[in-house]
Amino acid sequence: MSHSSASPAPVDPRQEWEAWCAGRLRALTSPTGNLALVETRWLPAGEHADAEAARAGQPATVAVTTLSRTDLATGEPEHGLRFWDADAPAIRHFEGVDTFPYDPAWVLEAAYTPVPGARRIAFEHIRDNGGSRDLVVPGDITLTVDGRAYTLSAFDDDGTLLLVFGDPTNGDTTYGAGRFLFVERTADEGRVVLDFNRAFVPPCGFSDQYNCPMPPRQNRFHLAVEAGEKRPVFRDGFLAQH
Repeated sequence: MSHSSASPAPVDPRQEWEAWCAGRLRALTSPTGNLALVETRWLPAGEHADAEAARAGQPATVAVTTLSRTDLATGEPEHGLRFWDADAPAIRHFEGVDTFPYDPAWVLEAAYTPVPGARRIAFEHIRDNGGSRDLVVPGDITLTVDGRAYTLSAFDDDGTLLLVFGDPTNGDTTYGAGRFLFVERTADEGRVVLDFNRAFVPPCGFSDQYNCPMPPRQNRFHLAVEAGEKRPVFRDGFLAQH
């Protein structure tokens, strides 16, 4: 007697998106989430970061991690410390993230063309006073939106393509400095998916201790991208940026 296995239930994209939104809130409010970052401390040239020593004497709610970057002036490595507080004021005042309703029309397929070699493109960063940092962009993303062709630059973020983009909603409806979107790879190496319903407010929208990249000119859309996160919401007049 043969037994046929039941077909898996079809995946509802809206339910997947709702789960993504819930996951975002959990991540943002976690002890080392974006809202918890209360200080980024860069050390003098040549000095190395010691997270354990920096943790001494801190409240029990505080965690300390290390990070590094390249000095824009000298090109030498800089080392720093980040202080995370699970009881940060931003967490205590956080109400949620204002978000556009899910819209399947903003799930777009695009062509992806890898570029051999370590091509770097300059991205201006929000706390560099007009300076730029070169980030590795491993390929070109091309698509047409509302009749206009775009070639987008998404940089490599620990093996994932991260698109930093701007559109006319910035500063009015959405976060002023632009938004981020992780680019989904497909089984076809020459195709990717841009689900703008999962566009998110960058870390600097939740703490002024981040140094977020800004959208380069080629990543600015001419029409309003009315999908994804708009901006964080805090109660009692609290502002994440000072």
